[in-house]
Amino acid sequence: MSAVVSLNQEKEKEVGVIGAGLVGCLTALALQKKGYKVILFELRQDPRLKSTKEKNLRSINLAISDRGIKALKYVDENLAKKVLDKVIPMRGRMIHDSKGNQESQLYGLYGESIKSIDRGYLNQELLNEIDIINKSGVGYPIEVLFGKKLINLSFLGEEENPTVTIVDQSSHQEQIFEFDFIVSADGAFSATRHYLQRYVRMTFKQEFIDTCYIELSIPAGPGNSFLIDPNHLHIWPRDKFMLIALPNQNGSFTSTFFSSWELAESLNTDTKILNFFKEHFEDGLKLIGEDNLISSFKNNPKGSLVQIHCNPYNYKGKAILIGDAAHGMVPFYGQGMNCGFESLRILLEMLEKNNFNTEKAFNQYSKERHQDLEVILKLALDNYNEMSHDVTSIVYLMRKKIDSFLGRLLRGKWLPLYTMISFRGDIPYSEAISIEKRQQNIIKKLEAAIFVGTIYAAVKISKYFASKFVK
Repeated sequence: MSAVVSLNQEKEKEVGVIGAGLVGCLTALALQKKGYKVILFELRQDPRLKSTKEKNLRSINLAISDRGIKALKYVDENLAKKVLDKVIPMRGRMIHDSKGNQESQLYGLYGESIKSIDRGYLNQELLNEIDIINKSGVGYPIEVLFGKKLINLSFLGEEENPTVTIVDQSSHQEQIFEFDFIVSADGAFSATRHYLQRYVRMTFKQEFIDTCYIELSIPAGPGNSFLIDPNHLHIWPRDKFMLIALPNQNGSFTSTFFSSWELAESLNTDTKILNFFKEHFEDGLKLIGEDNLISSFKNNPKGSLVQIHCNPYNYKGKAILIGDAAHGMVPFYGQGMNCGFESLRILLEMLEKNNFNTEKAFNQYSKERHQDLEVILKLALDNYNEMSHDVTSIVYLMRKKIDSFLGRLLRGKWLPLYTMISFRGDIPYSEAISIEKRQQNIIKKLEAAIFVGTIYAAVKISKYFASKFVK
């Protein structure tokens, strides 16, 4: 049974949701179940159509974890079950060294896993769910308008209801819509956010990272078999660049190459590409295949990574930013979608607690959610260094072993950071980082004590042998 309840209203309230990506679709479904009349706008054409060229097929597969799962279940238990039937559990990282050796580094204390899921599949499932809702006749149908570009946002009249101007991408005709409020989920380069800044004294920062990514792929083996372990996220860490691979249902892996822009753009001939991969990713090259690699490097776009910081996220109770529009992050902690889904759940819970008074709920959300979002943005950025470099560091591995040992020894009283972020959606991001800081201080003291104890023991032993054998 869904945790979402219907909203009793004196009059029907109309909501505009901008952006039919993952967060936007889930937002539309959730608000419809609350009793709102929803119109969902999307710049692209319907990604389910064969004729649609731009399907938002970004290469970095999704890893859904506890926060995202909780949000899906909050909106619709059956939808969550349907989605989770198509995931592949990944219990840890599989580290590939330069000689082709592999080492497993488990994520959880007790076999917990994050789940690999194809971004395009999930987006299409959410759109299909909207169709199912519309056919059911329960509540207001969700109107989905594809190929529509937002070209203006204003707040007019005594009630300052948001008025959006939309232009059709094919006919170039404009339409104006008025809503009780809007929710913007139109991504890191949000048009809504641009117009909203006319009305909100918004602190805003757009931070491009000097990291380029290129989509590659590892084909399935005979009979759609997996050529490497499907229950791991595979990483080829090489300090300043890396290769990753996540499993797909058909036996293939979606692989992504990350490097500086300078390096990526220098690999501009077949020979340079092949020689580079032979030197740094020899076993990865064998899995990808030389022709496949060259074709991908030549034909697939080079993607940029950006982080978005802004505050506040809302204009009174009339408009609010959510997902990447409010807090776009790099993908290295696997929390982008999970965080966006969690943000939706928290926003809806605040609406319920405030008796669906949007101004109180939106103001509370901006005030209380900001700290958590800033924390996960920093963690996501820092984790690139961990994935590309630290996972092979002796100090990192030693601390991870101590962390895991204490987690098992002090069950429930000691939680590694990764466990809190990925498997404990009941712990806010900011609280998790506070706990982690305290625990790391304890680990450092333990390391210092072990070091001093080792030196002391070495001195005592050397003195003993000196007294016995040195005259």
